[in-house]
Amino acid sequence: MAYEQIIYEKRGNAALITLSRPDKLNAWTPHMAGELAHAIEAANADRDIGAIIMTGAGRGFCAGADVDAVFKTRVDGKDPGENTAGGSGGMPAHVDWIELARASKPLIAAVNGVAVGIGVTMVLPFDIIVAAEEAKFGLVFVKMGIVPELASSHFLVSRMGWGQASEMMLTGRLYPATEAHAKGLCEYVVPQAELLPKAFELANLIAENPSRQLRMTKALLTQNACTTDLNRAQKLETDALQECWTTPEHHEAIDAFLNKRKPDFKKVSA
Repeated sequence: MAYEQIIYEKRGNAALITLSRPDKLNAWTPHMAGELAHAIEAANADRDIGAIIMTGAGRGFCAGADVDAVFKTRVDGKDPGENTAGGSGGMPAHVDWIELARASKPLIAAVNGVAVGIGVTMVLPFDIIVAAEEAKFGLVFVKMGIVPELASSHFLVSRMGWGQASEMMLTGRLYPATEAHAKGLCEYVVPQAELLPKAFELANLIAENPSRQLRMTKALLTQNACTTDLNRAQKLETDALQECWTTPEHHEAIDAFLNKRKPDFKKVSA
């Protein structure tokens, strides 16, 4: 697929997806969402890829939805494309973003500049968020006369806690990267020059591990993070653990340990 609004490239064991509308601070469109979903699915299908990084071209990460191409078009009575009226939270009807993100190989957001609106909500279900010192985060939906989407009222509370998430969503103010980090929104804040190296460092550490078990672990986190049913949480873990006992990745890890060598999970993965 030839992409128009993103760039997709492989770098070693990681895929790098770059939002590429720099003249508009990478403002989001339904077409971009479709391309992002296709790129993530392509990376998931590539056995050589162990983790996926998303960043932005130019000064911004993503300045939210394109006001003219998305909001104004919808107010004028037309769908902005990709049947967003039939989708969830303004996403194209064929894109289940949350399911895609949580079922995917590990996802790392490398936030290089301003991220507002959907520029934040689309990465909240990612596994790790790394921000450049220049980055700013804003959940500005209330200022646009709308409400948040993409289960962000769940994921933001999970990341920041009830009070911090409430303040961020109800004020609509911009948070500098250092404040966002202090309040739990992102895992790392680094100088701009170190942003992608840090993201690739994390991606490469993740990619050393077996893909099957990485995705199984993500599934457990998704299902158990906020549950109050601890018996069900343990049942899900036990079922997954028993499945792992029979996998070639587990057998490879044991053999590598006993023979004092580094495991080669790609050799045995399906």
